[in-house]
Amino acid sequence: MENKVVLEYVWLDGYRTANLRSKIKVMKWTSDAPMQLEDIPEWNFDGSSTRQAPGDESECILKPVRLYGVHTERLMVLCEVMNPDGTPHRTNHRANLRETLGRYYNRAKGFWWGFEQEYFITKDFKPLGFPKRGYPKPQGLYYCGVGGNQVVGRDLVMQHMWSCLDYGMDITGVNAEVAVGQWEYQCFNDDTLKACDDLWMSRYLLYKIAEDYGWDITITPKPVEGDWNGSGCHTNFSTEEMRTTGGISYLESLMSRFATKHHSHIEAYGEGNENRLTGDHETQRIDKFSWGVGDRGASVRVPNAMAQNDYVGYIEDRRPAGNCDPYKVAAIIIRTTIGDPV
Repeated sequence: MENKVVLEYVWLDGYRTANLRSKIKVMKWTSDAPMQLEDIPEWNFDGSSTRQAPGDESECILKPVRLYGVHTERLMVLCEVMNPDGTPHRTNHRANLRETLGRYYNRAKGFWWGFEQEYFITKDFKPLGFPKRGYPKPQGLYYCGVGGNQVVGRDLVMQHMWSCLDYGMDITGVNAEVAVGQWEYQCFNDDTLKACDDLWMSRYLLYKIAEDYGWDITITPKPVEGDWNGSGCHTNFSTEEMRTTGGISYLESLMSRFATKHHSHIEAYGEGNENRLTGDHETQRIDKFSWGVGDRGASVRVPNAMAQNDYVGYIEDRRPAGNCDPYKVAAIIIRTTIGDPV
């Protein structure tokens, strides 16, 4: 029997802060078995409209790399952008991460990742809950709040969570954040590429669902000036050694390397992050590196539970901005952790 399958191709464009792009292909599917990744054809797009090619040589290739929603007839297809000759496009940072993982396979395969994506829901360019003039009540009651006087947008947040789970993304939780109209969700994976892919595709779903409400989503680091928290993408990670033997000497050595590479990390952690990393609102200043146990004002927070467990567990890099590219974040954390001099 002939069926129609809707394939939603999703990729990242060539802007300094990458935007998600998509287009839909409707295909005939004659098999009774669900469509798999290897069944998805490559496609192309006009790179001159996405800052990825000149107009006289505009064709870029979409190479399917992960399929979401295998048991449905509407599939989302995450793609890498390739040149016509099959090599990775200069904006293809997923390929750079793949190269890092391949080069350091034995030492990189044990990484686990937990991303905390903060964002604001906005309408007419203002966060939900902000009046047309002036400001709402100061921060205090909004974090993990309940009730219409404390949080707004919960229907969207929950719809997004369930949609991500339905599509096979490993979302592990959601909560209202410190500012009104601000929320967070978390995703985890012990597969580095899957962790980063899920973060990008969960963002994609979030933007799409917001369209249905007539709202928008912003993950910029500091969308509201003043005494309001910005939006980060705190990156929790661990290595096999960190989870098994760890120890204070291992951690101190790692933090020494992180301090040395601080500037390189900041460059990879998102555009406009200087507006968020001010030393206020649970951040360390952008020009300073620090770490501490239970310290949310540090660049890297060591959970109290890790310190109480002889420094065995995981750590949280609090520097990545809400608009960071997780492929860049994961790549530089891996290289710094294993001691890559590059």
